[in-house]
Amino acid sequence: MINKLSPAQGTLLISEPFMADPNFKRSVVLLVEHKPEGALGYIINQKSDYLLSDIIPDCWDANFMVYLGGPVATDTLHFIHKVPDKIPNGIDLGNGLYWGGDFESLKIQINNYNIKEDEVRFFIGYSGWTDDQLNDELLVNSWIVSNKYNPDMIFDDSEADLWKEAIINMGEKYAHIAKFPMDPALN
Repeated sequence: MINKLSPAQGTLLISEPFMADPNFKRSVVLLVEHKPEGALGYIINQKSDYLLSDIIPDCWDANFMVYLGGPVATDTLHFIHKVPDKIPNGIDLGNGLYWGGDFESLKIQINNYNIKEDEVRFFIGYSGWTDDQLNDELLVNSWIVSNKYNPDMIFDDSEADLWKEAIINMGEKYAHIAKFPMDPALN
């Protein structure tokens, strides 16, 4: 698999079908930062066992699912959204997506029922790569980099199919990968 697209802020990293690392098996990561010193992103298709109201008591009625953003700093909470008019000061990732923003404003909007579940996604922890670590993983085909996706898929609750959808969105050259079994011994 030759992937010519370089990772950048706002692109997806799609794990290769047989990735051995259990943290990233069949995962899709949205990169929110990519710099020479490293990269940061969130796994967008792994649910946790928590709702936002379990983590933030101030959001007493917030039944927003919280996702596992990655294995780093799992005692932190992060969010991606598509409503900059409701959540100021987010970082524009392109494609109508924003990273973070004014958390106090977000809590007020949630408690006033002005934010819907398909407008924001919360993550415990993050995925991070240092220096050339991500480039090394790309050289051994651990990831496919994609900028071909509908941003609404980030907020879709069908995370079980999101890996397949992300692969299929890459085009016909990649579509056959989506049919690979989870266990290659079953092939």
